[in-house]
Amino acid sequence: MACPICDNQTDPKYRPFCSKRCADIDLAKWMTGSYAVPSTDPEDIEKALEEAEEKKSKPH
Repeated sequence: MACPICDNQTDPKYRPFCSKRCADIDLAKWMTGSYAVPSTDPEDIEKALEEAEEKKSKPH
């Protein structure tokens, strides 16, 4: 089995990753929103649009 981050051989200690580094990279992607589970719930879509509009209207 290959590591989903770098394609190296996995280490049983960190499976499905090859190292703690790759496991941490994956965790960071989840925490920063790089990974997301898609939703077709209309309420989720409306909420996302509202949040996007709020961000556009707020000065940086």
